Amino acid sequence: MTLKVRYFAWVRERVGKAEEDVAVPADVKTVGDLVQWLSTRGEEYAHAFENPKVVRAALDKMHVQPEAALGSAKEIAFFPPMTGG
Repeated sequence: MTLKVRYFAWVRERVGKAEEDVAVPADVKTVGDLVQWLSTRGEEYAHAFENPKVVRAALDKMHVQPEAALGSAKEIAFFPPMTGG
C-alpha cells in the first residue's frame, strides 16, 4: 500500500519535508502502527513523533484516533494540536 503522508507545522519542521509517498509495510494496520514505523525511519522522524500523544492525524481529511485502521486510505496528515482564536 502506498500512502501520501503530509506533515504540518512543527511536525513538518522536524521531519524536514511537507509530504512524501510512502510504501507502508503490510504489518502496519493502524495510524498508531504507522507512527511507530515512521519513528524508525531516522532521527528526524523519531524527533517528530517522540511524543505521539500530542500529534494529531487525519485520514483522507477526517480526524482520527491512533487506533483507527488505515484501510484503503490514500492520504494521512500529521499535525500538532490546533487552537482556536
